[in-house]
Amino acid sequence: MARWSAPLLFAISILPVGSLLGGDWPAWRGPMRNGLTDEPSGWTDGRWLSERPAWTAKVGQGASSPLVVADRVYTLGRSDGHDVVRALSVRDGKELWAVRYRAPEYGRFHAGDEGLYSGPSSTPEYDPESRLLYTLGADGDLHCWDTAADGKKVWGLNLYDAYKVKQRPRLTRAPQRDYGYTSSPLVHGSWLLVEVGSPRGSLVAFDKKTGKEVWASELTDEAGHNAGPVPMTVEGVPCVALLTQRHLAVIRLDAGNEGKTVATYPWVTDFANNIATLAVRDNFVLVTSAYNQNAICKLKVTLGGIEKVWERKYPSKVCTPVIHDGHVYFAWQKVRCLDWETGEQKWEGGSFGDPGSCIVTADDRLVVYGHNGKLALVETARRSPKSYTELAIRDRIFGTHAWPHVALAAGRIYCRDRDGNLACFATGK
Repeated sequence: MARWSAPLLFAISILPVGSLLGGDWPAWRGPMRNGLTDEPSGWTDGRWLSERPAWTAKVGQGASSPLVVADRVYTLGRSDGHDVVRALSVRDGKELWAVRYRAPEYGRFHAGDEGLYSGPSSTPEYDPESRLLYTLGADGDLHCWDTAADGKKVWGLNLYDAYKVKQRPRLTRAPQRDYGYTSSPLVHGSWLLVEVGSPRGSLVAFDKKTGKEVWASELTDEAGHNAGPVPMTVEGVPCVALLTQRHLAVIRLDAGNEGKTVATYPWVTDFANNIATLAVRDNFVLVTSAYNQNAICKLKVTLGGIEKVWERKYPSKVCTPVIHDGHVYFAWQKVRCLDWETGEQKWEGGSFGDPGSCIVTADDRLVVYGHNGKLALVETARRSPKSYTELAIRDRIFGTHAWPHVALAAGRIYCRDRDGNLACFATGK
């Protein structure tokens, strides 16, 4: 796969040129929100990570992943009855500033699995044009913070209150689940796109500087339990793919058609647990869930509809797949490599449990994270086409679930667990 494919160019178009440094990790799943980075893994002469973390920090409960922009790390977590947004020094992890607002441990309609998670799950979104940071808490608190003014609040609202959102319905025979808001906001031009999941619209575009609603989608499905909208281009038209509780939906963003539905594809998962986010390449989408679906499915999207290309019984329960160089990678229980064109499995290996995330680096290696802080460096199919090949591993970094996805920026890997322990490792050591 060429690194600069259409959806990547679209993603680049929403970021002002020169506003981000090459080593930044400013959004969910990295610079282009796709798990790909132009950074090397740091594997040098048989060495990968420093023996000890460069630093550690406590950033509060939650499954929100860290962001890295220039010399700062931004985190969202719950501490002492508040959701707390922190800016830490990349150099030593010291807190530079913090802002907080009172928030419950779970969303107001929470149902099930409370022993497995707590605090915010949504990863913040950084806008390089304005230097604004956007956060979304489990109880629907959407906030905009000015990072140039030590986190001064610019605007905020509660999605449950403003949009009269109710508890997610039970759609299958499985017990009901509701984890509150989990998806990451997405900056597109002057808009902030948020999966609200309300009767007024599944997706809502807000003015990113004022918080005023600009438009709402014609689709009104309940919000899914995943990381929200994913940019894509369909026949030259800018769109987003969205995995709601009921459908995979593609929604237009072009002038005059904002919020209109291109097409939907039915996808209902037991417990509403469609956890893994959609993965996009060009006008193709990968959707995957465990439970009753127990599958990964490749779909072709045109302005005329959605067509299934293939479906295979290789699901990912939590980890969002990464599409690279004609292959698909994800880490659930094991790391799997599938052929992008056919869906056939090329290899599998390792042991990572239910938590899982992975990154493909510029030197064609996988950084894989799972279990209770199990961090591994694995060869991609380009370097190891027939078998799982593990180069290095660091196990039991933490004592609890590694739900937050791993981040890589400027030669450092950032790992976090659900209890809010954050560790920064230098690569090439």
